[in-house]
Amino acid sequence: MKILIAGFQHETNTFAPTKASYQSFVQGEGFPPLARGADVLALRDVNVPVGGFIRAAQASGHELLPVIWAGASASAHVTQDAYERVAGEIVEAVRAGGFDAIYLDLHGAMVAEHVDDGEGELLARVRGIVGEAMPVVVSLDLHANVTQAMLALANAVVAYRTYPHVDMADTGERAAALLDALLQGERPLKRAWRRLPFLIPVNAMCTLVEPARGMYERLAALERGSVASLSFAPGFPAADFPECGAMIWGYGDDDEALTRAIDALYERVLADEAQWDVNFLSPDEAVAEATRLALQADRAQAAGPDAGRPVIIADTQDNPGVGGDSNTMGMVRALLRHRVRDAAVGVIWDADAAAAAHRAGVGARIELALAGRSGVPGDAPLTGVFEIEHLSNGRFRFDGPMMNGMQGDLGPVACLRIDGVRIVVSTIKMQIFERNFFRVAGIEPEQMKILVVKSSVHFRADFQAAAHAILVAKAPGPMAADPADLPWQRLAAQMRVRPLGPTFDAWRAARLDAVTPG
Repeated sequence: MKILIAGFQHETNTFAPTKASYQSFVQGEGFPPLARGADVLALRDVNVPVGGFIRAAQASGHELLPVIWAGASASAHVTQDAYERVAGEIVEAVRAGGFDAIYLDLHGAMVAEHVDDGEGELLARVRGIVGEAMPVVVSLDLHANVTQAMLALANAVVAYRTYPHVDMADTGERAAALLDALLQGERPLKRAWRRLPFLIPVNAMCTLVEPARGMYERLAALERGSVASLSFAPGFPAADFPECGAMIWGYGDDDEALTRAIDALYERVLADEAQWDVNFLSPDEAVAEATRLALQADRAQAAGPDAGRPVIIADTQDNPGVGGDSNTMGMVRALLRHRVRDAAVGVIWDADAAAAAHRAGVGARIELALAGRSGVPGDAPLTGVFEIEHLSNGRFRFDGPMMNGMQGDLGPVACLRIDGVRIVVSTIKMQIFERNFFRVAGIEPEQMKILVVKSSVHFRADFQAAAHAILVAKAPGPMAADPADLPWQRLAAQMRVRPLGPTFDAWRAARLDAVTPG
């Protein structure tokens, strides 16, 4: 068979400060840069869903018609221009015909300036051209806000099962297997789904720990016999539209067995609701605890397995992977207040500061007002004199588990030192996925006592094995780690704004009462 393939990925935080332009997709910002035609096939060996799909489909003897693949770092809305340009290329290729089936590598949490459900809208346009008979299979991110339109318009939808996302290519392979089954007429896939009634904090979704780990183990155990496929997307709790939230869905050839499996997963999440909540540290609490743990590691250096391993603090509310701009300075200020030595922060996005450092050269000392332009209360530029310790072009190879084999580009990079803190400053915004983000700035992360990373969970894929301990801090930033802290306007009325929290209707009424004069 001949299969049209395309990809369009964006995770939209509708509360974030910066939108995703077409140039964001051209650069990739942590994803592979935009590719067209035969260049899409070069993603075959990259850990992204389309890579796994390409390998599996080619092994099955299918011919592939690659159109476009575009992804950009999480941010505010995708601009209408960017959405229509990328979606337009996909739709035009579909309209041209000449294929037997379609595979789309999507995210599932895209909101554009003019469209709430970016993936559902794209699928509606595609289905409007090809009709009901053509098989359409979709892969989604674990953080998808899966809508009824997505499930109704695609023949099959599958999602990642790991966070950090080390199974992206595996998910593409599972999509290929489902498409093969559809093409060969092995089973008439029936679908069923249930939406969870509360928003889940991003930090609670890590599949390396409970409750997410156990949930996905149970899901895999239930996927057998007449239940062909099960997926659970905990959602992306920062998209202000009525279908934001977690979803469980699946496919099979026995309605009763499929419904039992989905109900079992649904009841497990409800039973574990309290475990899906997360406790966070303040910046000062995190630095104080990291300092204590680093001292503990020093004392055990001669004997313990954690000898020489840094303590890592996740600056989760400024994670560019969930819509932050990777430039708030709250954690840096906390390190300086506590006079920490041998600490490093990565990555701060400030193209002007990186350019100034490259003009001045290694060894120079320059005065800067560094980053801190998020507009978030409590954040401001850090003004001081910085020593330039290292400069590079920002190009590196991903060697960690997530994007293994892909080439990375942060643009011109500088390592700036102030007191005992080294700061990686980049020209291009990107979430810190692995230790090479420090090495590209001349910092050996294992030689630091404390590392602050602009990430929530993805960093764990490469950093966890090298860490003495991992802490999570809530410094001021544009992505509220607790979804109840966001200024929601359009959630579904009965959606609880956090685990064990109030419904949106009750939460909104309480907020109105709090600001209404007595």
